[in-house]
Amino acid sequence: MNCTDTPAKTAMIVDDHPLFCDALSIVLTSVAGIATVQTADSLSEAIKALDGGARPDVLLLDLNLPDVNGLDGLMRLRSRQPDLPILVVSSMSDNRMISATLRAGAQGFVPKHSQRDVFRRAFEAIWSGQNFLPDGFIDPSSPDGEDAAIDEAVARLASLTRQQARILRLICDGKLNKQIAFDLSIAETTVKAHVTAIMRKLGVQSRTQAVLVAQQAKYAHLLPEG
Repeated sequence: MNCTDTPAKTAMIVDDHPLFCDALSIVLTSVAGIATVQTADSLSEAIKALDGGARPDVLLLDLNLPDVNGLDGLMRLRSRQPDLPILVVSSMSDNRMISATLRAGAQGFVPKHSQRDVFRRAFEAIWSGQNFLPDGFIDPSSPDGEDAAIDEAVARLASLTRQQARILRLICDGKLNKQIAFDLSIAETTVKAHVTAIMRKLGVQSRTQAVLVAQQAKYAHLLPEG
């Protein structure tokens, strides 16, 4: 089935990056049979539009928004709109997060900056009532998938310096840079530099993703105290 052969449909993009919304709108109209695209730059704005009667055929959701982070936005939308197809489009694209979004009610997951063909295949799946998973996805709930995910996480964490490891533990505890600086008696700018280095070494783009990598490796048990 070709998405362009389906009847014209509507979509809502929930993302706080205007340029990405513009680019994604173009992709949707060209490969997914979308005639009208509505955008919202926060979860509250999206909920307001949906409660006001907006009923798109599909909603594309980023996980990092100004008023919500992680899966909370997806779960809140799912509770309000149980039948609305939701496609998560996010840079938080490790196997565990992808699996978690499907368990939370998403119909599919597309990593940000994917090629048009990935979006085309995603919508072909959604329009036919199927879920969509990106190429290379390994289900972390399977024995092989869990082992591979843990091995990869441990290898990344092994590249951290001892100070970076301390800071990652505090990030996992939910502490902000100012709190970390106080706990370790270092400057906040030094903490920021370490956090940037940690994310680079772990191959992630946010603190939330760094915590997920740590959780994959059961990091709290691997990291020495002090």
